[in-house]
Amino acid sequence: MKRGILVASLLVLAFMAVPASAFSAEELRILVDDDGDADITFRYSLSWIERIAVFFRIAEPEQELKSALEEATGAPVTVISAESNAARFSVQGFAKIRKTDDETTYSTPEIDFTGAQEMLNRYWFAPLVNPDFSPDLTLVRFPDGYEETFSNQSAIPALSHTIP
Repeated sequence: MKRGILVASLLVLAFMAVPASAFSAEELRILVDDDGDADITFRYSLSWIERIAVFFRIAEPEQELKSALEEATGAPVTVISAESNAARFSVQGFAKIRKTDDETTYSTPEIDFTGAQEMLNRYWFAPLVNPDFSPDLTLVRFPDGYEETFSNQSAIPALSHTIP
């Protein structure tokens, strides 16, 4: 019996000493409206430690993502919905609009998730996880359907698109 408890304890300690796969950004989808507002969906997966933290409301990924988006865009961000693997946001004035007589240019801000590690470091479980803040796929769609895509980038550059 004592040997079983010792083995179990050693396994738990070994498991805890190795960083778990953690928050993993899967998809960032940004849909820019005619008025420059954006509907943003962020899909992610969480480690078991993070799921526990979310369950007990120690960590709220949607609030951390909201803060990161507000910092990146300088615009008000509203959380539309939040689930265990996705959060959806509305960002007013996400794209700056410049109109001339015959065309409209939409300019989006740079979005940089490299500061997200600093936010994560505030939590007790930070040493136990190895997060990936670079979405596997980032898609930015403008009002006319034109799209820009990026793979595994933690910083999405500012974009500009003109619609005749």
